[in-house]
Formats: sequence, structure tokens, C-alpha cells
Amino acid sequence: MRVKELFVAYFFISVLGCKEVVAPPEKFGLTPSEKQLNWHNMEYYAFVHFSLNTFTNKEWGYGDESPELFNPTELDTRQWARVVKEAGMKGIILTAKHHDGFCLWPSQYTERSVKNSPWKDGKGDVVKELAEACKEYGLKLGIYLSPWDRNHPGYGKPEYITYFRNQLKELLTNYGDVFEMWFDGANGGDGYYGGANEIRKINTLEYYDWDETYKMIYNISPNTLVWGIGPSEARWIGNERGRAGKTNWCLLRQKDELAGKVHYSEFMNGHEDGEKWVPGEADVSIRPGWFYHESEDSKVRPLKEMVDIYYESIGRNANLLLNLPVDKRGLVNENDIARLKELTAVIQADFKDELLISAKVSANHIRGNSNAYGAENLTDNNKETYWATNDSINTGSVLFEFEKPTTLNRIELQEYIALGQRVKAFNVEAYVDEQWQTIANETTIGYKRILRTPRVTTKALRINFTDAKSSLVISAIKAYNAPILVGMPNIRRNKNGVITMEAEKGHLIYYTTDGTEPNQNSQLFKDAINLPQAVTIKALAYNPEEHVSSKVKTINYGKSKAKWKVISTHSAESIIDGDRTTTWTFRGINSQLQQEIIVDMGELSLINGFSYFPKQTGHNLYLISKYAFYTSTDKMHWIEQSQGEFSNIENNPVEQIKMFEKVNARYLKFIIKQGVKNESVFSIAELDVIDAAVD
Repeated sequence: MRVKELFVAYFFISVLGCKEVVAPPEKFGLTPSEKQLNWHNMEYYAFVHFSLNTFTNKEWGYGDESPELFNPTELDTRQWARVVKEAGMKGIILTAKHHDGFCLWPSQYTERSVKNSPWKDGKGDVVKELAEACKEYGLKLGIYLSPWDRNHPGYGKPEYITYFRNQLKELLTNYGDVFEMWFDGANGGDGYYGGANEIRKINTLEYYDWDETYKMIYNISPNTLVWGIGPSEARWIGNERGRAGKTNWCLLRQKDELAGKVHYSEFMNGHEDGEKWVPGEADVSIRPGWFYHESEDSKVRPLKEMVDIYYESIGRNANLLLNLPVDKRGLVNENDIARLKELTAVIQADFKDELLISAKVSANHIRGNSNAYGAENLTDNNKETYWATNDSINTGSVLFEFEKPTTLNRIELQEYIALGQRVKAFNVEAYVDEQWQTIANETTIGYKRILRTPRVTTKALRINFTDAKSSLVISAIKAYNAPILVGMPNIRRNKNGVITMEAEKGHLIYYTTDGTEPNQNSQLFKDAINLPQAVTIKALAYNPEEHVSSKVKTINYGKSKAKWKVISTHSAESIIDGDRTTTWTFRGINSQLQQEIIVDMGELSLINGFSYFPKQTGHNLYLISKYAFYTSTDKMHWIEQSQGEFSNIENNPVEQIKMFEKVNARYLKFIIKQGVKNESVFSIAELDVIDAAVD
């Protein structure tokens, strides 16, 4: 029996002869401002981290670095804009001043800026060049200005606020429209502070007098949306992984947040009962770090991870802010561009052909039985029209019938958020083998929700809205059939040099160890292989049913840790076992105690760096924030190779890599000077060295 005959009684609504004009739905609850609506429509834009840190190989500068170190050889903001435009992004937010206080524009209020760098003989202005490039490529300009300044002698004192606001005025006055002003949440701590070299603590919410600062911003630039600290108009998503919660409200209990009663982990979901419209922005870097580090050239996020980020940010009612760390030349790096092009190609392929535009659409409830609010509005590609139900009806179903069986695995939905965010729960059903199958059960929608469902071939699709705060106001529903994307294999090597590889169920793995690119004629991975020597592994996963391969994964291994031993403490072998899922956790006597770990590598090795991989799971990660690293050939005479901080590790607990000049060493000494928030408990998942013999 045909679907229509089965369900016509449920879905049939007669609109013939309806002449009465039906009033549109009223706004429900909180709604976005026009500025916020424009921001929602941007969806996807770039972050550019570029400053002195690029040249000092730091994530956070201390504030004592010389402006003369800033000297890009090929700086081209038009290249940045071109890359961003071709990726489908709609703007660029630039780190005009990071925590070290160095300004990318010739600020009249400080000498710590590009005017005292050798770049363009001190006549350059990065902000100006980017503003012009954005205008040329039809992009919007955003500005990151760090409230924290580890260089300024007045930081923590009243006079610094005047300085901070003066710089805000410069940036909002001299470079055209600024669509978003971005204020970092990292504020206060140790720094240079004009030579004081001390710790300065401030009350983040009170010190800056955000209410007055915001008023000043809006007086100068009323169309600028302010993100971050204080009574902001958009919120951090609560992590630096680019992932929003599956339930994501645009609302926030901001009064509680400003009173310190909301933990940032709640930002992933927002608050259903929030008293202000503060939608989420998901920020993430295309690499582990935010600034460019040559050691991360091979660590650009895998394609499948980038695709997941897209679907778990934009696809979960959040805007995506993707960081592109400009390199020492002043260019977006080739490795990042390559990955970005791959991501763009996947997204374009996933959303190439919209399937519901040719389907017959009907709904079981229509506001006032009026064509103005009919289900046809869901597929007319007009953001200003919508399907709506009567005020008293907060549930409803929409049916899409296909002329022939249609294969799909993506569902996109949008609420007409100008009238509020309403939907609390919905599900998706596909009509397969003469019966309905539920292929998704979800909660919120908001500006946009994109579902990745199992691939089904169906005669009909039904969306059931089962709970909402008020009547339904849905502006669009779309469906697509996205191509298969095969993820790269996972590759691990244990302490003894035994390599294992894993791929998705049913996928094959082909690999090489001679530097050549793998293909289906290469070695097929079957069992663990023993490769204790320095080696380069290249591998891909292959889906034999779809005849589709993943991108090639490349990993450079130094000599194995078979001879390594921890000789300074007991029960710490997990930090050198090659398994990043095992963790050693230990407690010092007090937070001031410097804990040292000594490792014997068993033989002399030529190294030029070390890495610390932090714990990844659990509520408390017990992260290390400050360290020192020494090497020795005889365990008696030690040479300091690196010391400092693992900047931003609390928000971005990724592998920390510190490079130094090549040195022969047998013994390693890792000194833990301080933990995040001065905790006296520390954890390490893995310590390793960078083998200077491996490219």
C-alpha cells in the first residue's frame, strides 16, 4: 500500500478557500538582536594567530621579548583572505595583541608594536593590510585584543584600563567595520610587567569594568558583537576542540555566570532557562597549538577529525571559528592549506544535491490553515519564510514523499530564530520496507542542526517534533546523500618497538616503511610488526565495499624505548611505555615542591627536543604548567636544554613539544615546577624525545 494512502488522514489539510489573513506567530521568550542574527548567518570564519610568539616558538609570550624579533619575510594578508574565501569562510578575526602585549598595528600608546620591528622598517601595519584584504575579498574583519598584558607596567592597576580602552578606540576607529571583538578569558598571572617580573592577580569581572568598556565599544561601533568576558553577546563553547553539545541552547544564565556560579563546561549546552540570548562560538585550531610551530607541520588535524568538528559545531547550533596559525614568512602554511582544501571538498560534496526540494511535502498542523505558513516554506530556500503551527500547538509532523526510492544520510533543520528558539525534542523516521524506522532522536535545533544518520534508501521521510517551548516555527528542512569518508588508521608503537594499526570495522590497512606512498599493492597489515629502529610509517585505510581509501597517515618514529628506565622514582614506567592511555599520577608534599623525574635511555642518542603528553580523560587532568628539562651523558653533569611554561594547557591539553639544539644525551631530567592552579598533584601520560635523526 502506498505511503500516501496510509497516512493521508493524518497529514491532509485543506487550505482551499482560505481568504482570511492569519497573523504571524509572536516572538517567544528571548530572541536575537539584528546584530546577533547577522552573526548567526556567518556560521564559519577564521582565526589568525600571528605575533611575536610566531618567532619565539611560544604559545604565550612572557612580555619581555624584543619587538625586533618580529620580521616576516613574505607577509601577505591577501593570501590569508584568499585562502579563507576559497574555504567558504566569511570573515577573519586577527590577534591584534596577544598576552605578551605586542601590537600588530602602530599604536600611539606603546612602543611595543610593529613600529619598532624591522618589518617594513617599522612602517608596517598588519591590521590595516588585513582590513584592506578583507574588503577586497568580501570578508568581515574581527579583532582579538587580549585584556591581559604581560608586558605593560601598569597591568593590574587603574591606569592600565585607560590604556586598554585607548587601544580599543584605535582598533574600532581606524580600520573600518569590526564584526566581532574577541576578549580572551586568560587574565592575570606572572609576567614581565615592565621589569617587575612578578605575579599580578586581578578579579577578571571587576577589574576591567566591563559594563563601561562595552558601552564605549557600542558608542564607537554599534554593529560590533562582543565575545568573551563580561556581559557578552556570544559565548565560548567551553572547550578548544570546536565541539558543541548535542543539546545546545542559544540562551545563557549570564547573571549567574557573571557572579561566578556557572562552570564553563555548561557553555557546551547553554541554558534552557537562560535570561539572555548568548549563542555559542566553537573555537579550534587546525593544529595542536594556536601559534605556528614548525614542529607541528606534520600534526595538522586529520581530515576526518576536521569534518567531525564541522558537524559538531555548525551542525550543532554554534558558529565555527577555525584558527589558521600564520607561519614565520607571514603566510598560511602549505600543510594547513592542503588540509583546508580537503575539508572544503568534503563539505561541498556532502551538501552537493539537496533531495527534499523535489519531494512532496505536507504537515499535520498549519497555522490558521494558511498557505503563508505551509510546509512548502520548508523547501523554498527562503530564510524569511517558515512552516508554523497554531499558538496552542507545540508538536507536529512533516512528511516528505519521494517519487522514487531515495538514498540519504544527512538531515539539516533550521528554526526561524528571529522568533525564538523553541524545539526541545524531535525525531526522524524513514519509510523502509513498508514500515517506519527511526533513524534519529534529537533535542534542540536553533539556528541550524545537521544530523549524520545511517544511510537509508526510503520512499518517505517524516520529522516528528515531539516537544517545544511554544508553537513550532521551522524555516528549513533539507536532506542529502553524503559520500563515504574513510578515516585514517590509528597507529601505535609500544616501548619495545612493536607497531599495531587499527581501522574501522571491515576496512583494510596498507602501509610502507620506505618512504613511498602506500596503495592497494603495498604491504597489507595483518599482525603486529616489530620495528624498534627509527622508521617512517605511511599507511591508509581502504573500504573494500565502496572502493574508497582514506588519506595517507604518516608517522615518524625514532628509536624505540626498549632500553629506557625511570631511575628516580618507583612505579612510573607508564610514562615511557609508549601507550598514551596509561597515566602516572603522583602527589608532591606541597605545591611548591619541585618534582624531578630522571630517565636513563640506555645509550647515547642525538636528540633536539622533548614532548610531554598530558592525561586526557577524567574530571581532573592534573596538568603541569611549568617545567625545566635537562640532559646528561653521565648522570653527573646536567645541561639545561629548555625551561618555561606549557601555555594554555588548561584549555588545550594537547601534546607539548619543546625544541632545542641537537645534543647527545643518555640521561633526561624532567623537573615539574608548578601545576595548573598550583595543584600539588601531577600526571603524565607519556614523556618522549625528538630524535634528531628523524625528519
